[in-house]
Amino acid sequence: MALFLRKPRKLELTDPGRELQQTLETAFDSISATVERLSAKPCRQAITLSTTPAIAVRWLVPWVCLLRDSHPDIDLRFHTSHEPVALDGVTADIAIRYGDGRWPGLVAEKLFDNTFVPVCSPHLGLRDVTELPKHPLIHFRAQAALSAPIHWASWQKLANVPGLDVSAGLVFSDETHAISAAIGAQGVALMSRQLIEDELREGRLVQPFGPEIEGKPFHLVYPESRRDDPTVRAVREWVMKVPGGLCEGSLI
Repeated sequence: MALFLRKPRKLELTDPGRELQQTLETAFDSISATVERLSAKPCRQAITLSTTPAIAVRWLVPWVCLLRDSHPDIDLRFHTSHEPVALDGVTADIAIRYGDGRWPGLVAEKLFDNTFVPVCSPHLGLRDVTELPKHPLIHFRAQAALSAPIHWASWQKLANVPGLDVSAGLVFSDETHAISAAIGAQGVALMSRQLIEDELREGRLVQPFGPEIEGKPFHLVYPESRRDDPTVRAVREWVMKVPGGLCEGSLI
């Protein structure tokens, strides 16, 4: 079927050619409009944040709505671990770590201190440190963790409570479970005060005595090479605004 006629210095459409031209123009206009509409949609960005289970559940998750409201195009993924993981963009992109803040090649910004205190339910009626041996100790020991937080043995070196067996008691591999056991009056736990501020404020847990032990602080950590990455910056700014941190509202 001839669609056009060749004439000197020009081509002229035949009747079938003009009919096909109109159909193709409509089709290409429709394709162009669809491509333009799809291109206008924001490109979604996924980013993985690695931290301990307790930090994720007790501090960050209740405030994910702030990130979602300010950056609806970001899909935040949590990787929970008690040990540092590679911030290689595969396992994780950004992290909250417990330590001294010295990690080569990484930016480390202090979030909050980590003070360990003995706590228990007020229902135990515990007030004097000499009564501690009468109650079970609650331990948190992360499985296969190389960098352990403060344990009862460290606390006993300072307190030197007569008759206290720091090897006995309930043992949990998750801090949130240890906190729940303490709230349930199952014993006395040695916990990071920053993780149980709500329970202390509301009276579900009490700190009957000292001493307190300063542990290593928590830091927000990300690769130096990704300091200007828009997605990393967005998550960083969100973390800094989560209530309870030391650097709320600051910018890179």
